[in-house]
Amino acid sequence: MTSVATVPVLRRQERFASVGSTNDVVRAWLAAGDPEICVAVADEQTAGRGRNGRTWTAPPGAGLLLSLGFRPTWLAPERAWQLAATTSLAMADAIEDVAGLEFNSVQLKWPNDLVMPGGADDRSITPPGPHRDLRKLAGVLGETEGLGTDDPRVVIGIGLNADWPATAFPTELAATMTSVRAATGDRPIDVERLLRAFLVELEAGIQELHAGRFASVGWVGRQATTGRLLDLVLPDGTVERVGGRGVDPVSGALRIVDPVTGGTERAVYVGEITHVRLAAV
Repeated sequence: MTSVATVPVLRRQERFASVGSTNDVVRAWLAAGDPEICVAVADEQTAGRGRNGRTWTAPPGAGLLLSLGFRPTWLAPERAWQLAATTSLAMADAIEDVAGLEFNSVQLKWPNDLVMPGGADDRSITPPGPHRDLRKLAGVLGETEGLGTDDPRVVIGIGLNADWPATAFPTELAATMTSVRAATGDRPIDVERLLRAFLVELEAGIQELHAGRFASVGWVGRQATTGRLLDLVLPDGTVERVGGRGVDPVSGALRIVDPVTGGTERAVYVGEITHVRLAAV
């Protein structure tokens, strides 16, 4: 039985005006022996990254850019994905609370990115129908070392478009991104208040996870890919069109079917694809 003293709590938090990558900062802290949960927040990242080598940038002060460090000796390796899922849920709850948005208006695009329907020209917060597009609100990147050993380390980075006016979106990204500010009709967002709300939600969620309780209902219910036509980009660059049937709260897999014949569902895991996107219809 894990002792009360080892329950994960926020033990270190530092803010930086500018860093290359907050993930790199937290990884170094864990390597030096820092306990969980440690948090690095930056006003600006010069080398922020997303999945599969993508980059993540935001104007100074417009985003909430942070990374979290965990030492999940208390969590089975096959459940490590639930750390990122719990983190995404905590951010979604914090956004809705601070911005005054309706419950479940922030959705998850498997595996963990935060999205909303519409964008700068569509501020609807109604859950989208089958043919509504989604705009990226936040990217979530999880990196692991030593899972299954006596020194597992997990770093989770988040880049959230927070107080970023839609009028300032980069032209090349304006059609695919949104921000918390844009979702509220251009009402300024208090990024510090949002950070505090997120950390409260996170600590509660991680302590529930430590006790063996994963928020599966929330994670399943916020999935934007469920019931949609999807394109899976495979490692060799080919694209497979599938129908999204939901997610597996035990394994973390995406559940899919053939979009024409239906048939037997199958599971897709994060390491099997490079990207999942909504299919053009």
